[in-house]
Amino acid sequence: MAEAQILLSHSRESGIVAVASGEQYRWAHTALAASGFQRDDDGVWHLPADATQTTVVNLLKRAKRHRTSVNMSSRRFIGDAARDLARLLPGQWHASVEVYAHPAWQEDLVPWIWDSGELGRAVRSERIPCAALLTDSVQGTTLLFVERPGRALEYLVGAFSPEGLARGSGDPHAPRSIVLPPVPGPAAQALTERYLPAYEQAVHARQTAAIATVLGDIRSEYDTLEAMSLSGRHSDATPLSAAALGAATESFLDHAWQRFLTVVDHAPTLLDRCRPASSPWPGDAAALARLTDAVIDAKALVDEIGHGGSVPEHERRARVRPAIETWLTDGETFLRQALISAPHRRPALPVTAPAHPLTAARPPHRRP
Repeated sequence: MAEAQILLSHSRESGIVAVASGEQYRWAHTALAASGFQRDDDGVWHLPADATQTTVVNLLKRAKRHRTSVNMSSRRFIGDAARDLARLLPGQWHASVEVYAHPAWQEDLVPWIWDSGELGRAVRSERIPCAALLTDSVQGTTLLFVERPGRALEYLVGAFSPEGLARGSGDPHAPRSIVLPPVPGPAAQALTERYLPAYEQAVHARQTAAIATVLGDIRSEYDTLEAMSLSGRHSDATPLSAAALGAATESFLDHAWQRFLTVVDHAPTLLDRCRPASSPWPGDAAALARLTDAVIDAKALVDEIGHGGSVPEHERRARVRPAIETWLTDGETFLRQALISAPHRRPALPVTAPAHPLTAARPPHRRP
């Protein structure tokens, strides 16, 4: 394969568009610019409105001069396909194009793709010079939409790692990407009825697991601190002074607070889904109320600090401790309720969705 490539495709809005790729993609940029193509904020090159067929002929000549191969895609422009799909999805979705001209840019995606299926494998092993992002501005969900490698018409869609959680690569909770047909209506239906419910359940499971891990870590350190306090000795059995115990307590609260922020971030959504009255443990309602109050108090502290409020360390520790201890006391109650609760369903796809919707405006491209 040439070190620089240009892939031409047809856009409903813009006519012929071009995507440059390869380790020497700048050669392709030079050929496109010299031939009269203009680059937009997404990194996609367009023919100007007054261009003629001669422009494409000139591109072929200049590309050869700049050691760049030129190919014509049999598919329509991926930006059109993504915007048609976004328009049909329930909620507030928008589509944007991502160009991964240099292979290293595509490699940057690997840690963040949250997928246990074909999309994750394709991003790791197949060359994908461009893709589209589908973003739900209300829910915060971001999906990656790509042409399915080796298939003439199909697409793959999967998710990026949810915001506020660790990178997605290798996560056992990751959902499986699905194959979408080229027709917008059936594609939107498959995404809405199959993929998004599975994605939401996977996010729920991952958030629950993250909180369980945090509580387990804090519990281990808390038990060690309690054992030291009761015995009056360090873990190596040397005597423990009051000053040393105070320092150990402060250190514990500082470390625990940083981890407890995971609970502050994710517990409110999960608590809202818990329905103790319809569970095998209706008596859990009181514990869940205490946990909710503790999170509200901790969130107020986070907001106060985030808005530039000056909270002395001793005050922060005094406010943090009851919230953490409440979650250590009642955390198991939360976990058993969260494990049997389910995410709230997104709105259903309208029955009479149009087959060819209007396209949406492109947000600014983030790649240089």
